[in-house]
Amino acid sequence: MATQTTPFTASADSEIWTDIEELECCAVVPEAPNTATFSFVAPSGALFKYLPGQFLTLELPVPGGTVWRTYTISSSPSRPLSISVTVKAQPDSVGTRWMLDHLKPGMRIKATGPAGLFTLDTKARNKKYLMISAGSGVTPTLSMLTYLYDRGKDTDVSVINCAKRPMDIIGRRSLAAMAARVPSIKLTFIVEEDDPFQVWTGYRGQLNQIMIGLIASDYLERDVFCCGPEPFMDAVREMLIALGYNMDNYNQESFVAPVKAEEQVETPDDVILDETATASITFAKSDVTADCTETDTVLAVAKSSGLNIASGCTFGVCGTCKVKKLNGNVHMVHNGGISEDDIEAGYILACCSKPIGQVEIDI
Repeated sequence: MATQTTPFTASADSEIWTDIEELECCAVVPEAPNTATFSFVAPSGALFKYLPGQFLTLELPVPGGTVWRTYTISSSPSRPLSISVTVKAQPDSVGTRWMLDHLKPGMRIKATGPAGLFTLDTKARNKKYLMISAGSGVTPTLSMLTYLYDRGKDTDVSVINCAKRPMDIIGRRSLAAMAARVPSIKLTFIVEEDDPFQVWTGYRGQLNQIMIGLIASDYLERDVFCCGPEPFMDAVREMLIALGYNMDNYNQESFVAPVKAEEQVETPDDVILDETATASITFAKSDVTADCTETDTVLAVAKSSGLNIASGCTFGVCGTCKVKKLNGNVHMVHNGGISEDDIEAGYILACCSKPIGQVEIDI
């Protein structure tokens, strides 16, 4: 059963939440086995501003030391009083397991974000969408669909959600409630196995090309948003390519480092990466200077110097390790975890930034 604290209200002059302020857990709602939705408010009453499909990185105080975990936001920015993440623990989970076992309403945790490029264009009108997900990959679908539902018009969405069993479907009640009220939201669940506790009359098996055609016959006209395990997303990509889909309209979320062939990695002409070239990084607030090479990352040098920079993905997607560069130059190759505005303001991602000569960092 869900537990809740007294709801917060916002005034007309409420500020926008920033990651300087902690989040306070206000509700925990079980969704499926080892899965729950955690909702948070800003203790100050600040509102939340983000794009549907973006994510947060939570700082979790697990036994043995703090860990940082990145979770897609499952709530919608159209409901700015609170913000939610829906998490599923795997057998080897540490941070998510701690959340399910210990995080309760009234507790506060630190968070960074929102961030991420896998987002719905909130200014687009009259677009048609096909949202395909599996497992906990349904979380961005929940955020995007809720946003479109709340917008109240121009909502033409076909949703395909895949799960192992009916009991494993995440967000089933929320998705079904929206589809029941808006005829242009078409909702389809596909399960691999029957559930002994309930009768299943929907699709069975694994998603395939025939199912896509039957469920959304006009898929060629729709923007596709896909999220789920990497093998699932790879399979969806291959299906759509084989079906002649325009992949310029395909979008997918991934927290796995992109695989690039050596010849695909772009290096500016004026940057020469030399394993023997020496460099140094001064961590200004910590009064620490460390010698290194120009192929070491700022994050690795900080850790080897006994300093703690929060980090998540370690390949430039989540943005958790964003720090301010005070002086010097770095070579940074990121994967969307930092905005151009932040770069112009002097910020870098420590996990994928390598010092050129002498560099000073504000930690």
